[in-house]
Amino acid sequence: MPDDALVQSPPTSFQPAPATVAPRGDPVAQQASIADFPVPLLLQQGTPMIKVSGKKQKRVIFRLDPDQGQIIWEGKKHRIIPIENIKELRTASDARYYRELYQLSQEYESRWLTIIYTLEGQYKTWHVIAPTRDVFQMWDVTLRKLYAVRKELTSGLGNVDLREAVWEKQYWKGADEKVCFEDVEMLCKRLNISPQREDLIRRFQQADIQRRGFLDFSDFRRFVKLLKTRPELDRLYKRLCASHSGKFTFEVFARFMRDHQKSTLTPDQLKHTFLRYATCTTEDDAPQPIQLPVDLILPTEKSDNKPPTADPTLSLDGFTSFLLSKDNAAFSDGDGDVHHDMTRPLSEYYISSSHNTYLVGHQLVGGSTIEGYIRALLHSCRSVELDIYDGDTEPVIYHGKTLTTKVQLREVCNAIAKYAFVVSPYPIIISAEVHCSVPQQEMMVAIMHEAFGDSLVSAPLEGRPRIEALPSPEQLKGRVLLKAKNLYVSETEGLQPKEITVDAESASTSTDASSTDNEIFTEIKQEIKQEIKQEVRKARNVFTRHRSSSAHRSPSSSPAPLPAKPAKVRMSMALVSLLVYTVGVKCRGLNKKEHYAPEHVFSLSEGTANKMSKQGGMLADLIKHNRTHLVRVYPKGTRLASTNYEPHRYWSAGAQLVAINWQTCDLGYMINHAMFQRNGRSGYVLKPLALRVPDKGLLNKRTKHFLDITVISAQQLPRPKDAHGREIIEKSAIDPYIEVSLHVPEWATAHPHDTPAPLATASPQHRHKSLSITSPATTVSYRTSTVKSNGFNPVWEESLSLPFTVAGDMRDLVFMRVAVKEDGEEDREPLAVYCVSLGSLQQGYRHLPLADAQASQYMFSTLFVQIGIRDA
Repeated sequence: MPDDALVQSPPTSFQPAPATVAPRGDPVAQQASIADFPVPLLLQQGTPMIKVSGKKQKRVIFRLDPDQGQIIWEGKKHRIIPIENIKELRTASDARYYRELYQLSQEYESRWLTIIYTLEGQYKTWHVIAPTRDVFQMWDVTLRKLYAVRKELTSGLGNVDLREAVWEKQYWKGADEKVCFEDVEMLCKRLNISPQREDLIRRFQQADIQRRGFLDFSDFRRFVKLLKTRPELDRLYKRLCASHSGKFTFEVFARFMRDHQKSTLTPDQLKHTFLRYATCTTEDDAPQPIQLPVDLILPTEKSDNKPPTADPTLSLDGFTSFLLSKDNAAFSDGDGDVHHDMTRPLSEYYISSSHNTYLVGHQLVGGSTIEGYIRALLHSCRSVELDIYDGDTEPVIYHGKTLTTKVQLREVCNAIAKYAFVVSPYPIIISAEVHCSVPQQEMMVAIMHEAFGDSLVSAPLEGRPRIEALPSPEQLKGRVLLKAKNLYVSETEGLQPKEITVDAESASTSTDASSTDNEIFTEIKQEIKQEIKQEVRKARNVFTRHRSSSAHRSPSSSPAPLPAKPAKVRMSMALVSLLVYTVGVKCRGLNKKEHYAPEHVFSLSEGTANKMSKQGGMLADLIKHNRTHLVRVYPKGTRLASTNYEPHRYWSAGAQLVAINWQTCDLGYMINHAMFQRNGRSGYVLKPLALRVPDKGLLNKRTKHFLDITVISAQQLPRPKDAHGREIIEKSAIDPYIEVSLHVPEWATAHPHDTPAPLATASPQHRHKSLSITSPATTVSYRTSTVKSNGFNPVWEESLSLPFTVAGDMRDLVFMRVAVKEDGEEDREPLAVYCVSLGSLQQGYRHLPLADAQASQYMFSTLFVQIGIRDA
């Protein structure tokens, strides 16, 4: 999953060395960059290792291709693991979970290597045992270095020289190689481009300056530069500097940044940025890199050279480098640092949350594993879920009344403790559904104390006996909070006879409010009953098939009965003592008669939340409640395939813990991922002001805008891949088009008198097609025309305007998604995507770093666009 496509690893298991980038224009330093570190010949030739799986252990020869960036081995089929697909490397004790799972001796621990990676949208694990400690060390060190390079290149834009060096190593095989014209044709096929043969011959001849009929490395570089020519950038460059005798001076740059890029940098900051990419013409007219003047050098920089005397200018190459750099990133949110005020109460933040975190697949028959927790935590998730049941000796976690496998609570708690604060220091909330007996509740508490130690919150901060307001993320740094239903609180609340249960997470709502509330909750009750009936019916079918297959395997054994409904058990006081700031209670309505303490948390299924959101009065009450209290929303039970809702619908109601199925990378996951890329990927994002202050005027404010976007061009789009992760080279170059969509919360649903937004508009030549608007108009989509047979450098230069309405200036809750699709393959996953909150989207000319369907960024694929946001 992304993120940020690639994740960090815990200090004890994986800390790749930072990728140092050589200065621009310094070929000696570039050769010394980490892109050129030597890979042992033994690994390139192949080493025999034991491949471990759940079924068997087998001796296999593995080799490493450093240029292609792949681990390769032969089995029944040719297998590869692209290094950029690696999510985590674990060795020795950090991989102990799997060694013990496969019941292998501890003697193998010092030679054990586990890789977590993605392939075809699925998370996979690869386990090997090296024959010797030296071979293990060789693989371990080398993989981490290769991974560090690719991680640097898949974490946004920039690193132009390093990126180019890696690209060349991937397509150039050695110093003595000679590339003939037929090789160039094959290269173009690999690069996803089908140029006219005459044009290709012309470029080959331009590169072959010695007329030898082949290309050496220098010729090859020249040919690639011709191939990568971007006429759309050349036109923009000439247009910008036309008024300055064709020279791109600092004045041109400053005007470009102010008028087009909407930059807020100071003049000194602009000057500093400009000089990083500018060149100076010397007496012999040879362009030279600019050394920064002393007064503009950052404290960490040093320069022994004197400032240049000639006026610096931006060449076309320098302008291109700037446009592709982190200095011109489309995503802007505090330079990757935590910059939101982290001292507000917990209720004032959106908190990255997961649902049924232990599952890695289907809700009824999927596997339960610690991997779900590790994956989520390493992507800055701050709220994980445990469903805890009695085990044979200790509590276990699984999806009750289903065929999902079980995992030990102790294993899960140890994994949470290890990975909780690797990515973010801010508090973890464990949302627990406790279904076990009192003795095993006691075990559960003991296990948590053992795993989390002093990090586990078991008393109010500073010993305060009464909680007046929730503490802040800053106050709870490094702490673990348990959220579970407190039966004693519920039993002493004096519940009304009309109480109805509305979800499976121990949240309920009474009907003792107004007559309007009665109608709403009656509808909710009927809806939930239908959902439960459907889920039970499907579950029974699964159990029936399971019993039939078991009976077929063992005719003498009788079918196991369906699990009986467990009797209500008492609650351990040791467990109660852990419920401090997150005490699970039933929702008894949101009217003035009901009072909730600051620490009281209730859960709503998406069906219940939908019903409440569609009624203006109830939505206003929910928003008011969420200013001071935590509320969790979770997917309805009928989402058996672990699909997701679109979370911004519930964020707009102020809900903080909007839980996502992290194993499914659909639109809902993409929006959640985009939201929590913000604020330094800390997992906490401060809610918009309109949802934090009791100002009805601000909340009811409606403004209309247009997102103006010109889709200009794309660079090195990925080719389709087969089920083993290999590019399909046999297929001709793709026919790409771009789909842009805006996803807006249903502001108008809660305010039926709001005027509908106008339809999206496109440039006249494309207006007859491509528009798609959902009902209600919360998603507006547009697709460009198709570029035929070019996935390498297609150019569209098509403009469109997408309308959207914002409530309370909450632009943070509007999301833009860009998808690269192949014409004729509309039913397939997009080839590449990019999703971002408009609150973090920079205007002007930007390159969007494209990612795969799991939000893992590609190394070389970008989309060049011009972005503007204007009032309607």
